Formats: sequence, structure tokens, C-alpha cells
Amino acid sequence: MFVNSDIKTKAITYWLLTIYLLLIFMIAIGGLTRLTDSGLSITQWELFKGILPPINSNEWNIYFEKYKKIPEFIYLNSDISLNEFKFIFYWEYFHRLLGRIIGLVCIIPLIYFFFKFRNKNISMYKYTAIFFLVCLQGIVGWYMVESGLVDRVDVSHYRLATHLSLAFVILSLTLWYIFENLQIKSFHNKISSSLVLSIFILIFLQIILGAFLAGLDGGLIYNTWPDMNGDFLPNDSNAKLIFSLEAFSTPSIVQFIHRNIAYVLMLLVFYFNYVYIKSRLPIKPLLIFDLAICFQIILGVVTLLSGAKIIYASLHQIGSILVVSSFLLILYKNFKTNLPLSG
Repeated sequence: MFVNSDIKTKAITYWLLTIYLLLIFMIAIGGLTRLTDSGLSITQWELFKGILPPINSNEWNIYFEKYKKIPEFIYLNSDISLNEFKFIFYWEYFHRLLGRIIGLVCIIPLIYFFFKFRNKNISMYKYTAIFFLVCLQGIVGWYMVESGLVDRVDVSHYRLATHLSLAFVILSLTLWYIFENLQIKSFHNKISSSLVLSIFILIFLQIILGAFLAGLDGGLIYNTWPDMNGDFLPNDSNAKLIFSLEAFSTPSIVQFIHRNIAYVLMLLVFYFNYVYIKSRLPIKPLLIFDLAICFQIILGVVTLLSGAKIIYASLHQIGSILVVSSFLLILYKNFKTNLPLSG
């Protein structure tokens, strides 16, 4: 696993791997929190006080009364019982608790490594970016929740997309540092950087569009494929909307764009496979990525046809982690290749 790595590099790499695994768990729990409509159950940002959940009926009633004041309860959940409230509360509670744990796992070893390796020719400064991004993620998370506490019954899909995108940025940065510490070998032949970056950008664009779709409940409509209830375009919207900013707030248009970007990405991946194989590069990274993206495409269709059932929608979000991680390995190996372009 480690190539010519000393004990210091191994320790840092295991720390990064722990963060990476916690981030995967965090994204999965975050998705389930959203899918169970639990994200607005805690109406305050209690960084320290909220570490422990309510422990008696009085504390539970305080949280429940606060929840009763927001639009989600008034317009959607006015008949919810205290026990039902506890269910959604615990999803959000564990989501926030995991965020605190990730913050501690970032900062405590980081401080230790700073002092432990300060004279060992190991720079720890680049790893501080992970900690500060995790802190920023907490702030963005509250900024997202806050959008659903006054005038809306749900959170802003723009803020939701920002929150999810930042999670994937942190995940990608952490994994990149892991590759560096593992001294992952570069390719012997370089693929066009523009092609590789285009695919990676489209993958991230799909994640953003997926967040828009989730925030707008766009997976609950047009549950047919490959057509949209018998048509190519959604029949509840004007086609001109596609070229306006209003498109990103229209569920049917967002779903249409998400579908068609997937087709473009699929064609680009086919071409990438051709270039990759022609360049006679190691087949294993490509195979892992191809399996991940095929799995993700199938899950996307199944999620749509099921009406966005929780099990499929959750797996679809986890699938995006596999796609990003597997392609990031290819991106890294290609980035580290200093040979002339192939083909």
C-alpha cells in the first residue's frame, strides 16, 4: 500500500483515510436526513449545547415547541406526534454530531502532527485547508437550514447544492492528499488534460443538478424513461425556459437538463474509453470508473422510475461518491504524467 513511505507519512495517511471514510458516511447520512425530511427538525445552531440530545420530556417539549413555529410544521406536519418528531430529530441530530466528530478528527491530529513533525521536513500547512473547509461546511450547513425556517417549508435548493458541492470538494481534496502520500504512480502516457477535466467538471455539474433536483422534489415527477411522460420535453414548461435562470428553479426543466447532461457525459466517457485503451494505459483504474458510472446511471434510472424511493435515492447519492473517487484517481495519475500527449 505504501511505497517508500516512512512512519510519519503513514500516520498522516491513516489520518486522511479516516477523514475520507467519515466524509463518505457524512454524505450518506446527510442524504438520508434530506430524504426523510428531517433537516429542519432542529431550529437552532447549537455548536456546544447541542452535543447531547434531549434527555427528558421537558427538553423534548422545548425542541418540539420550537419546531412547531416553522412553516414546515404549520403547513405540512401539523398533525405530527412527539414520537414522530423524535424520529426526524435524531436523523438531524446524528448528522450534526457526525459533523462535530469530523471537525475534531481534523483538528486534534493536525495540531499533534504540527508539533510532532515540525522539525522533520514535513509540511502540514496544506492539510489545514481540510480543517478550514470542514468549518466552512458547518457554516454553510446552517446557512442552508436557516433558509427553511421563516418563509419556506423546505430549504433553498441553491444552498443545498452549495452544501453538497462543498462536501465533494473536501472529499476530493482529502483523497488527492491520500494519493500523494501513497505515491500513486503516474501514467506512462498522458491523455489530453482538457478531456479529463471536461469529464470531471461534468460529473460535478451532475452532482449540483442532482442537488437542485432533490431540493425541488423533481424526482417525484415525470417518472418515466427515456421519455418524459411520452414526450422529449416536459409538457408543463416552455422550452425557452431552458435558456433562462428560471430553469434552475423549475423542477421539470432541472430534471430534463440532468437527464441530458447524463447522456452527454455518457458519450464523452465512451470516447474517453477509446482514447484510454488506445494509449495502452493500465486497465484497472478505467474498469473501476466504468463500473462506478454504469452503476450510477442504472441507479439514476431506477430512482426516477421508483418515484425517488429512499433506498434508491440514497444509493444514487452514494454512487456519486464512487464515481468522483474513481475518476479522481485517473485525474491524479494523468496530472502527474509529464510525458507528451498521446494520440
